Amino acid sequence: MFVLRFYLISFGFIFEVYPKLKESAKKLIFWDARQTFCGVLERWQVVNEDLCWLLGYHWDFVANMSDNEGDQGPKSTFSTYMAEGDQLYQKGEYVKAIESYSTALILQPDDKNCLVARSKCYVKMGDSGNALRDAEASLKEDKEFFKGLYQKAEALYTMGDFEFALVFYHRGHKLRPELQEFRLGIQKAQEAIDNSVGSPSSVKLENKGDLSFFHKADEVKKGRPKGLIHPLRREMRQQNKKTPKSEKTAKQLLGELYSDKEYLEKLLKDEDLVKGKMRDGERLQDLILNCITYLDTRTEFWRQQKPIYARERDRKLMQQKWNKTRQNPPSDPTRFVLKSLEEIDAALTAGNAESSLKKAREVLKSVQCWSEEVVPNKKEVLGNLHSCIGNALIDLGKMDRALDNHLKDLDLARQCKLPEAKSRALDNVGRVYARIGKFPQAIDAWEEKIPLASGGLERTWLFHEIGRCYLELKRHTEARDYGVRSLAVADEIADEKWQLNACVLVAQSEMKLGNFKSGVAHFERALDRAKVLQDDPARDAIQKVT
Repeated sequence: MFVLRFYLISFGFIFEVYPKLKESAKKLIFWDARQTFCGVLERWQVVNEDLCWLLGYHWDFVANMSDNEGDQGPKSTFSTYMAEGDQLYQKGEYVKAIESYSTALILQPDDKNCLVARSKCYVKMGDSGNALRDAEASLKEDKEFFKGLYQKAEALYTMGDFEFALVFYHRGHKLRPELQEFRLGIQKAQEAIDNSVGSPSSVKLENKGDLSFFHKADEVKKGRPKGLIHPLRREMRQQNKKTPKSEKTAKQLLGELYSDKEYLEKLLKDEDLVKGKMRDGERLQDLILNCITYLDTRTEFWRQQKPIYARERDRKLMQQKWNKTRQNPPSDPTRFVLKSLEEIDAALTAGNAESSLKKAREVLKSVQCWSEEVVPNKKEVLGNLHSCIGNALIDLGKMDRALDNHLKDLDLARQCKLPEAKSRALDNVGRVYARIGKFPQAIDAWEEKIPLASGGLERTWLFHEIGRCYLELKRHTEARDYGVRSLAVADEIADEKWQLNACVLVAQSEMKLGNFKSGVAHFERALDRAKVLQDDPARDAIQKVT
């Protein structure tokens, strides 16, 4: 009886679950097909509703989502959908981000920031028309909304309307001159205009010679009826506007997207496919043609923005400039190097680590190509530049690459037997090791630096840092000893700030060693220093411990 019940239950389970499993299998098959085609879309970074239907099957169709699902209103708040859209935008999921922003706009239809955010997504997808509409909608109530002005300029630039884009970049720059985005926009729009039509300063028109030929041509044009233009020529002219001058040019402009265009053109040749229709009744042939037209439009935009001749010209100019720099160093290399190092340090001090890094790398490449005759202390200069690059990378949080440059600085200092350069390199190497938690290596570097340390301030700092590393390693006796040495040097130079730091280090070490009386005494002294220095955070922290 038990066995019979078991079989009945098993058969019931199969009859109930099998259809669901079969349906899931169908979905997986469609999903695999979709994944195959979407490899093309990932390279495009242009995923709109039509292209998903054509090259990847629509997810709504694959997953059989309910048609009534869209009828339900927003289930969350405006700020939630905005935050969701921002997160999806950062991930590059622009279609989903647009859905989130659109849902948010249902709740607040006139929100300017949301319209700008959705416009950015449309720009990323290449849908310039919708991007422009959203940007203009954000300016409906406030014509001086700078985010809307910038986004409108970006949309116009993407459409290839560089002149109008330049107007709105200038308008935004006038309102918010401190924003770098508008300055860069003005530069790129002006450059695109110059690349398209040439700079006005480079064109000189002269009214010389026999111009009767042109006058006759004008008379012929005026006398010719408009209806006599051959229709075939008109078609060819329109076609020439839509397509690039040659396939070679299109291939250069489109890059990886050229293979996608070829794929779409092959789809057009499949007669069975192009006869089909989408779920909404749209013909596949029309959809494919729209995609090809879009690519042709992008090709024309890129051709205007940066023509092939302009790209080749810029590449040649950059190559000539680089070769000239390599072969012909400045008339005064020493002055050039010193000025460059000052600019690199100034940028880093101002907090612009990326600019400092870029400048240091450029100078490094130039100096590496020069001979010892041009720069007698070439290795010393290279060490300085590696040190600057390492410090910039530390500020950018790229510790591994920073360590690599500081180790190169150390190696050059040892080769040239330069004590000051070696001290600097060991200092920086120790800092990087301490920042990444490799305290034994930091201790080794800093202890090697001790004989090279000059001045009381450098020595008290060095002893304190070594002591802190020992404290992190729970080697409390060594931590206390270095704390005492740091405190002694701080007393010698009467530096109250380092007296405070050293007292705290000694107090912490003594407390860990069980010497509570000495620990409390050093904490009390540190508290006095904190009061004198009016260092409220340090005072509060010490009072909590004591």
